[in-house]
Amino acid sequence: MTTAAVDHDLSSDQDEGGRKRTYGAGRGLALLLVITGAAGLLAAWVITIDKFKLLEDPSFTPGCSLNPVVACGNIMKSEQASVFGFPNPMLGLVTYGMVIAIGMGLLAGARFRGWFWLGLNAGTLFGVGFCTWLQYQSLYNINSLCLWCCLAWVATIVMFCYVTTHNVKHRILPAPAWLRNGLTEFPWVLPVMWIGIIGMLILTRWWDFWTS
Repeated sequence: MTTAAVDHDLSSDQDEGGRKRTYGAGRGLALLLVITGAAGLLAAWVITIDKFKLLEDPSFTPGCSLNPVVACGNIMKSEQASVFGFPNPMLGLVTYGMVIAIGMGLLAGARFRGWFWLGLNAGTLFGVGFCTWLQYQSLYNINSLCLWCCLAWVATIVMFCYVTTHNVKHRILPAPAWLRNGLTEFPWVLPVMWIGIIGMLILTRWWDFWTS
């Protein structure tokens, strides 16, 4: 999947020097934002519902608690699950919904200024940073995995990588030519390697359990 811009540029989308003032996106990136946003929203919604059920009944066992390792209930009961003073997935309900709206706008032909794309990039950067912290907490402090959390992690990583690729490609984010060309030609490499590393960490963290 590539992150091509829309094929035509209107004169009103350029300044007096001929530089672009607004940027669109190809159908591929627009669909990717809708799909990853929907995946993250689904995960946040399910976790939120289960969190409410757990608050009502402390003995409630979420459906994704499958074994001692894949135990969503342990995640939901942890302090890390409400790091901002409210359940983390409630933040996802808002942010993933915004991503879906942006993707739908791009599918309809919307174009945004550079500062908007940078804002989206900053938001996804915060998202992957927060997910990375949660991954560490899950693997090495809480000692449990949540499958819905894993879905949100993957969605956020893919989202961040492709938005960054789009911004580098269109020079909204400055980058050397070799990096810009590499990201443009092989945008899938970074998210595949990133997710692969997480998978290896999960595999090695509970190797004895997976192989027993």
